Amino acid sequence: MGLLLVKAERAYNGPMKLCDFHSMIHEWLDFPAIKKDASQNGLQVGDFDSEVNKVAFAVDASLETFRRAKEAGADLVFVHHGLFWSQPVRLVGQFYQRIRYLIENKLALYAVHLPLDRHPELGNNICIARRLGLNEIEPFGEYHGMKIGYKGRLPEAMGINEIAEKMSAKSEKPLATLPFGPGQIRTIGIVSGDDPRAAYQAIDEGLDLFITGDAAHIVYHEAMEAGLNVIFGGHYATEIWGVQAVAKKLAAETSLESVMLDIPTGL
Repeated sequence: MGLLLVKAERAYNGPMKLCDFHSMIHEWLDFPAIKKDASQNGLQVGDFDSEVNKVAFAVDASLETFRRAKEAGADLVFVHHGLFWSQPVRLVGQFYQRIRYLIENKLALYAVHLPLDRHPELGNNICIARRLGLNEIEPFGEYHGMKIGYKGRLPEAMGINEIAEKMSAKSEKPLATLPFGPGQIRTIGIVSGDDPRAAYQAIDEGLDLFITGDAAHIVYHEAMEAGLNVIFGGHYATEIWGVQAVAKKLAAETSLESVMLDIPTGL
C-alpha cells in the first residue's frame, strides 16, 4: 500500500471548478457511449460549485480510501467503484459513516464504472492489452449490447505463467490460473473485474486465453472441455489500470495535483 505522487506539467492553470472537472471527465471517458450501467457515474457526493485543487485516485470508495485522501490533502476522490449503484440505499451503518466522513471533511466523490472499463485509451482492459503488448486489438466481451473488453494477438507466443507475471502491476499473484489450453498462447481476450462468463465468448471465438478479475467455479469445466486457458487476475488487480491512466492524463493536461492511493484487497 502507498502513495504515488504525480506532478502536473502543463495546460489548465490554477484550481478547477468541480462542474468543469465533471465536463472534462465526461468528455474524456465518453459517458454517452454507455447505454446501461448499474453505477451512478459522475459526481456522487459534492458541490458542483466547489473548487478542486488535488484529486486522489483509488479503485474503491471505502472509508480507508477517504481517510488516506484527506491525509494526502485531496479535496476530490476519483474511484472506479463508487457508493451509489442502481438501487436506492439507506444512510445507516457503515454507509452513513462513509457519507458523513466525506461531508465533514469537505471531500467530493466522483465515480466512473463501465466508461472506465471499455475506454479505448484510458480503460482497464485496453491498459492490460497494451501491458501485454497485444497487436490487432479489437473490442471483445459483450455486455448489454456493447463490448467492454478487448482482444488481441501476442507478437510472440508466451506461456500462461509468463503472461500472469507480466500483467501484474506489482508482485500480485492471480487468484487462479487454469492451464487448459495451448501451452504457447497467441490470442487473448480481456474483460476486467467480474465477468467470468465472458469465457464462453472466448471459447466461441477460438481464443487461446481469457483474462478476467473474479474467479468462478462455473467456468472451470467449460474451459477444460473447450481447451481454454484462463487467468483470474483478481478484481482489484485488473481494475487499478484505469484510475492510474486517468491520474496520469490529469497530471499531464491540467495543473491539478494527483495522488494515487494503492489499497489492494488481494481479491
